[in-house]
Amino acid sequence: MRSAAAHRDESQAPDGEDALSALVLLLSEDLAACNRIIVARLGSRVELIPRLAEHILAAGGKRLRPLLTLAAARLCGASASAARHIELAACVELIHTATLLHDDVVDVSQRRRGLASANAVFGASASVLVGDFLFARAFQVMVEAGSLRVLQILADATATIVSGELVQLISQNDLDTPDSRYFDVVNGKTAALFAAACRIGAVAAGCEDGEVALADYGANLGISFQLVDDALDYAADEQKLGKTVGDDFREGKVTLPALIAYRRGAAWERRFWERTIGRSEQRDGDLEQARELLRAHDAIAATLDQAGVFADHARRALRVFPDTPLCRRLQDVAGYTVTRSR
Repeated sequence: MRSAAAHRDESQAPDGEDALSALVLLLSEDLAACNRIIVARLGSRVELIPRLAEHILAAGGKRLRPLLTLAAARLCGASASAARHIELAACVELIHTATLLHDDVVDVSQRRRGLASANAVFGASASVLVGDFLFARAFQVMVEAGSLRVLQILADATATIVSGELVQLISQNDLDTPDSRYFDVVNGKTAALFAAACRIGAVAAGCEDGEVALADYGANLGISFQLVDDALDYAADEQKLGKTVGDDFREGKVTLPALIAYRRGAAWERRFWERTIGRSEQRDGDLEQARELLRAHDAIAATLDQAGVFADHARRALRVFPDTPLCRRLQDVAGYTVTRSR
């Protein structure tokens, strides 16, 4: 391990998609093996299961969560010949995919990454049941890995994810939601799995000393990632975002950009938010009006500023590790979570 002073200047980190592409390149063999395991675990005599699961996997996604497991394990000294961290990375992606299937049903989402969602194509019942199947497959992999520690970490993360989704459901339409409850949702629905993905990489490599730092990195990265997602839901180009812009607004989800604009707004603006989000009474043109109010009060910029703070926390968490190309790529990915908004 080396001190913070021995690290490179973080301001030199590359921005944008190149940061993630560089990490993928470093871990290409491990990631290919991980993808093979995922495909194998989708097998079932029930034809609908692989069809539906492959539909959502085929929609793309950056495999960021399993990449974090692979990177954390290698950062902690896992060998190229070891298979355990690769199996656990596949497990993380199975859990993530299961949560996406369930989320699309809960949110009645029609699109996922630019394509029709599994919910839209196969229906809610099939999506929920295949999501359950993927959870079961993930726990089979955990058991086969033979580590009660991994089982505990991922079981705890799964419970936290569900709790976060429930807090979000309870907070829906509530513009009096405090920031603390909003961040409870973010920690639950996103940061918990990011943190667990990183932590189990350290466990797989037998690196107890690295667990806390990597979990800290993952949690802060996940918070930054979700904050940017919440900003993009109002501010992104729909083609680039890969889903319908304004979904959070239409569903009455209380996210940080809306909370900032509501609190900073004049009385008539607060009445607008109370009607559109608080009571879900929306009319043609309301989404554009909401976006104009967000711009007027710099709500998107303020949300992205917060995301940048958490990305910086993530980078600093890695200072306990040697300054290797892999460590630098993980630092760069923290910057990518914010720059993908531009």
